[in-house]
Amino acid sequence: MDEELAFQELRKLNRHRKRMVDACVAMLLLVVLSPLILLIALLIKLESRGPVFFVQSRTGFMGRRFKMYKFRTMVQDAESLKEHLVHLNVHAEHSPDFKIKNDPRVTTLGLFLRKFSLDEIPQLFNVILGNMRLVGPRPTSFSADEYKTEQLARLLVFPGLTGMWQISGRSNTSFDERVEIDRAYISEYRFLLDMKILLHTPLAVIKGDGAY
Repeated sequence: MDEELAFQELRKLNRHRKRMVDACVAMLLLVVLSPLILLIALLIKLESRGPVFFVQSRTGFMGRRFKMYKFRTMVQDAESLKEHLVHLNVHAEHSPDFKIKNDPRVTTLGLFLRKFSLDEIPQLFNVILGNMRLVGPRPTSFSADEYKTEQLARLLVFPGLTGMWQISGRSNTSFDERVEIDRAYISEYRFLLDMKILLHTPLAVIKGDGAY
């Protein structure tokens, strides 16, 4: 029992360290990327009506819902148009995931931002706020209530800005496949694995595989 308690305390300590390190790195990245952030914000405002940022409720650690930030890549009323495009979903009919190839709601600038994952930059604010980490499973737009029992394991860690899914095909994988990738990450987790994922992420972004 004492060994189990010690193990749990060690996990809490590791989570705290990861939180602090990730928040510091995120703040540094925001400073370095601030000229790019301002440029993207200006281009979004010049191209179409609507806010610069897209804010959406996502499911994170232990099923908690939080507001996730991205650069807006769609027309202003994109969410209201979603119900008319359900038949174009590339995922299985009963999948909670929703993704469309050549989505008509995406702006010209949005296509570029998505291809190179530049729309994800504002999630650095989520890392600083503590509801995301630099590396972890991607947070889902649907709630934990829609998860199957065997899928809940991916909620045992904080969601990440990048992860094994991003360097393994991104949108080309189904949600069930993502769950298996996330479970592998959780079971194999170590600091060096996070470093490996972070180092491989720029290459995956440049290749743009599965980004649409």
